[in-house]
Amino acid sequence: MTGIGTTAIHGDDGLSPRGAVSPPIVQSATFSAETDERFTEIATQTRGDAFYTRYGNPNHAQVAAVVAELEGVEAGLVTASGMGAITTIALALLNAGDHVIVQRSTYGGTTSLTTGLLTRFGVTCTQVDQTDVDAFARALTPQTKLVLVETPSNPLLELTDLTAVVDLAHAHGAYAVVDNTFATPVNQRPAAFGADLVWHSATKFLGGHSDVSAGVVVGSAELVDRVWQTSIVTGATLGPIDAWLLLRGIRTLPLRMARHNDNALALARALEEHPAVARVRYPGLASHSQHDLATKQMSGHGGVFSLDLAGGRPAAATLLAELRLAKRAASLGSVSTLVVHPRSMWAGIVDAEQLAETGIGEGLVRVSTGIEETVDLLADFTRALDAIVG
Repeated sequence: MTGIGTTAIHGDDGLSPRGAVSPPIVQSATFSAETDERFTEIATQTRGDAFYTRYGNPNHAQVAAVVAELEGVEAGLVTASGMGAITTIALALLNAGDHVIVQRSTYGGTTSLTTGLLTRFGVTCTQVDQTDVDAFARALTPQTKLVLVETPSNPLLELTDLTAVVDLAHAHGAYAVVDNTFATPVNQRPAAFGADLVWHSATKFLGGHSDVSAGVVVGSAELVDRVWQTSIVTGATLGPIDAWLLLRGIRTLPLRMARHNDNALALARALEEHPAVARVRYPGLASHSQHDLATKQMSGHGGVFSLDLAGGRPAAATLLAELRLAKRAASLGSVSTLVVHPRSMWAGIVDAEQLAETGIGEGLVRVSTGIEETVDLLADFTRALDAIVG
């Protein structure tokens, strides 16, 4: 299968019962075996789907197979959330005394994990400017075991040069792990640039409907097996119904992402000219400082952009209050357009000193475009921005 739309529909062919066009929900916590031999087999199988749902479930197997196919890798597993995915990866790959490199511009939960939780267990962390490849090189130490990348980043929409950073990590014997939540495999495939593991907060674009919390980890079978061994200990288990909902969302991912991409680009171009806007951060704009890199490593530029409003926090508050179609809500990747004030949201998960270093200003508003009609979104945002200057 070469078409991504075909893969989204048929990537799990052979894993559904015969004749089931829509897979059944296997709402069972445990599975029986007819013989001792069979019980031993299923109890010791890696990433099996017929022993105990914390170990695996048929609905898990179908989602993992489709996302692995979409990302162009061997294997995958699902977790109860995106944070469940990255935390399980970190615990699987790191030991006390190891060192992690993480971007300064990245999701606040990732920052909290790497600069907070992991340090309690003897893991050190260095934050770097993701736009500076040399910063990654300078941060490498003999103890570096993991380089965490998010591109485009949340919420500043900065890019990481995947080829350069992955090569640096591998040259020093470290794993390169990429958060592909913003781009999705429709717009970017980090494994094609050598990434060892790719993870998603599948709550976002993969699920696409704001009705499921989930995470996905994909990569080589060897590394995914290591992560799975840790996942059955941490227990961040995705429920079968949630796995089924996630798979249903993924079926339309290529169609939805086309509209997300188009809406984000149209809004970014239009709003860039508005007097209330100091800056629009979107890799698809020629004005983005890394537009050439975006064109090189992405086939589309995603459904998220950020606005720096000239009036700071008061302007952000006015925009959020005046919007009618866009909903003020956390998360992103929904069929509905969602807007959020990152500085307020990050304050709950990142300490004040780190927050000041992120570059997230008081006037920054993150916009996750939905799949509404473009003309209606343009009208909604233009009217709300007019209220700021009017």
